[in-house]
Amino acid sequence: MQTTESTQQIENSLAQFTGDDIRYLHPLNRKVIYTPGVRYLAQSCEAYWLIDAIASYYGSTQMNHAIKQDSRLSYLQFWTLLVTGQSAVLCARADQDVPPFIEQAIPFTDFPLESVDIWAGFDGSHWTLYLPSEH
Repeated sequence: MQTTESTQQIENSLAQFTGDDIRYLHPLNRKVIYTPGVRYLAQSCEAYWLIDAIASYYGSTQMNHAIKQDSRLSYLQFWTLLVTGQSAVLCARADQDVPPFIEQAIPFTDFPLESVDIWAGFDGSHWTLYLPSEH
């Protein structure tokens, strides 16, 4: 990764996003939009792939099945990318105390942070991906 910002600078900057009305439409899944904080994360960490990975589940059989099993998932989801060495795991949960309904191994990544949380909320038309600080 050739980022000009240190990990600490990225983490400090991420904490500064507190929410606004700007949204970016995902180019492949038009049911997914994301906030400036998520956009900054993708730009600063060279990780648009992370937004793509999350967006790829919306409308999938796996997601639809999970929503049928737990209705909380129809309006709010908690995604976490956990990095260990040069690999990572992307998980999605309905709440902290329940097992993930999605768990995707990422065999190689140069993502600079140890972990990141992205929340997803449904407004009836779009799934909005946002940082916890933007809630």
